[in-house]
Amino acid sequence: MKHLSFIILTLSLAFFANGANAKSLKVASPDGKISVTINDNGGTLSYTTSLDGQALFTQTGLQVKLMDKTIGEGAKILSSKTSKVSNIIKPVVPIKQSTIHNDYTSALVSLKGGYKVEFRVFNNAVAYRFQINEKDSVNVVDETFNLKPADEMTVHFQPTGGWGTSSESPYITCMLKEWKHEHDMSVLPMSLSSTKRDLHLLISESDLRDYAGLYIKGNGDKDCLSGNLVPYYKKWELFWDRGTTIKELAPYAVRTTGQRTLPWRYVVIADSKGIIEQTINAQLAGKCELDDTSWIRPGLVSWDWWNHKSIYGPDVNFKPGCNTDTYKYYIDFASKYGVKYIIMDEGWAKSTSDPFNANPNLDLQECIRYGKQKGVGIILWLTWICVERNLDKIFETYEKWGVAGTKIDFMDRQDQWMINWYERTIKEAAKHHIVVDFHGAMKPAGLEVRYPNLLAYEGVRGLEQMSGCQPDNTMFIPFLRNAVGPADFTPGAMVNTQPEYDKWSDPNCSAVGTRAYSMALFTILETGTQMLADSPTQYYKNPDCIDFLSKVPVTWDETHALEAQFGEYLVVAKRHGEKWYVAGICNGKQPERKFSLPLKFLANGNHQMTIFTDGFNAGQQAMDYRRNVRMVTSADVLDVTMVRNGGFTAVIE
Repeated sequence: MKHLSFIILTLSLAFFANGANAKSLKVASPDGKISVTINDNGGTLSYTTSLDGQALFTQTGLQVKLMDKTIGEGAKILSSKTSKVSNIIKPVVPIKQSTIHNDYTSALVSLKGGYKVEFRVFNNAVAYRFQINEKDSVNVVDETFNLKPADEMTVHFQPTGGWGTSSESPYITCMLKEWKHEHDMSVLPMSLSSTKRDLHLLISESDLRDYAGLYIKGNGDKDCLSGNLVPYYKKWELFWDRGTTIKELAPYAVRTTGQRTLPWRYVVIADSKGIIEQTINAQLAGKCELDDTSWIRPGLVSWDWWNHKSIYGPDVNFKPGCNTDTYKYYIDFASKYGVKYIIMDEGWAKSTSDPFNANPNLDLQECIRYGKQKGVGIILWLTWICVERNLDKIFETYEKWGVAGTKIDFMDRQDQWMINWYERTIKEAAKHHIVVDFHGAMKPAGLEVRYPNLLAYEGVRGLEQMSGCQPDNTMFIPFLRNAVGPADFTPGAMVNTQPEYDKWSDPNCSAVGTRAYSMALFTILETGTQMLADSPTQYYKNPDCIDFLSKVPVTWDETHALEAQFGEYLVVAKRHGEKWYVAGICNGKQPERKFSLPLKFLANGNHQMTIFTDGFNAGQQAMDYRRNVRMVTSADVLDVTMVRNGGFTAVIE
C-alpha cells in the first residue's frame, strides 16, 4: 500500500477543567461531525464519542495490565499534540477502492508514567492505540476495553465457544442487554446497531503484530461490552495433526518489548451504506513492506474440494480424483475461461505432513508444467503445522518448482504465538514470490496490507458449510467480515435451492439461494482469490453463467452502496477500469424486494448491459433466472426485483 500527497498541520490543543485537578480535551473529525472528548477524571483515562453533538458511546478506564503494574492507573493528562493529516493511499490489491482518501485528526496524548495514547478521528471512525515506554520487556496480562453505548442497541457477533476458533460460526443478533457474560465471547469484527435509526458501530482492530487478538463479550446487566486478549498458550498439542488442543494457558497474553505501539482499536460510525464503503482497517494497517509487488496476481480460482471433483461427460474417460488427469481437466477449464489459478486441495500430497511428495496418482511436476503452458497457476493446500515444520525450505522449493501459491489451513487461533506465525509465514512466502490464502483463519487486521501477497483469509461461514450456509447469515458478511478485509467465501454453485427444498448430497452439491443470488456474490463479496466452487462440468452445462462469472474482477477501482439495510439486503455498483458491475442480494425474510436504481454513475453515452435476474418462479424453484442484454445510459433507472434469498448481477460496458 502506497501513501501519497502527505500533508500534516500541527495545531495547538486547549485543555479545559473537568473537576478538581482533572483535564479534558476535545478532538474533532476533519468535517467536524464526529468529536471525541478525552478526560482523566478520577485517575482513569476515558473518552466519549459524539456525532453531531449527540453522545454515541463511551470507553472507560483505558489501561494495559502488566504482570507487575498497570499502565494507565492513576492516569493524568500532561500534554498533547494534535495534527490534521491528509494523504492518499493506493492499495496494492484494491479489493474495495483503488484510491483511498485518508483524512483524519490525530491527537497524541502524553500521560503520567511516561506512556502515550494516540487518537485518530476520521469522518467515519474513531481509533486509539497505546504507546508504551517500559525499560525492559513486558508481560501483558490484558487490556481494559469497556464500551458503553449511549442508546439502546442490538449487537451482531460471531461466537467463539472458546479461545480457539476457526471463526466460522453463524452470526448471532440480539439486544445488547441480553448478551450476558455466560454467553460465548465474540471474535472481531462485531457491530452495534441503533434501534432508532440506520446507524452502526463496527468494532475491530488493526496493525496487529507481535500481540494477541482481542475478543469481546457482553455485559448485559450494564448494557456494555468488555474485551479480553487471547491468553498465551503455554502448553499445547496438535489435534489430528491440524488444529490445536490447549493444555495450559500462561498467566499473561503477550510477552513483548517494552517500547512499542500496541494495535489500533477502532470503531467505524456509519449507516449501512457507509459500512460497505469504508476502508478504516486498511487506513490503520501500516505501509506495504515489499519493495516489489509486480508479481502479485489476485484472480479467480477453480476449486476442486467443494464439488468433490465430480466431473463427468463424454470427454471424461478417466476416474476423477486427486490425479493427473483430473487436474489437467481443471487446468483446461481454467485456461478456456481465463481463470488464473486452480487449487489442489486436500489429497494432492502423499500425506498431510509431507509437502514435497505428491500421492502416487499425481504427477505434480507435469501439472505445473501443463499449467504454465496454459497460463494457469497451481495453488497447493497445506496444513499450517506442515508449513511450520518446513518453513526453512518449503517456499524456496515451491518457487523452484513453479508453484504459484498456497492455501494454508487450520490455524484456528489468535494467541500471540500464532499471530507471529502468520507474519513469519507470509514474509517467507513473499521472499519466494508465493501468494497465500489463509483458511481456518482469523479476520484481516493489517498483515494483508503490509504483505499484499496475502490475498485472502477465510474466517467466515462460507459455502464449504454446505446446507449450513444460509443467505440469512451470509447477508451479514458484507457488513461485518468483509467490512474489515478480504473473505474467502467460495461462491459459485450452479445447483440452487430454496431452504425448504435443500437436500444436499454428494456428489451433486447444492447451495441455498437463487441462481442470480449465487452469481451476485462474485461482485458483492470481496477477496483476492474468488473461487469458482462448482465443478467444470456444472459450468460447462451453464455457459452463459460461466462466461459472465469468469470475467468478474476481484479488484475494484470504486465501490458504491446503492441500497443497503444491515443484514437484510445490499445493492452495490463497482467499477473496474471502464466497466461497471452492479449486483444485489437479500435474505429470506420477505417474498420479494423491488428497487429502482438510477444509473447516474455511468459516463455519458450508450452502454451495453448484460443482466441476470431472479426468474418468475425463483421464489420456489431457485434455479429459475433470466438473462437480458440491452442498452442503457446514465439517465436511465434500473428496476429490479429480488425474490427471497435472491439477487441480481449485471455488467455495464
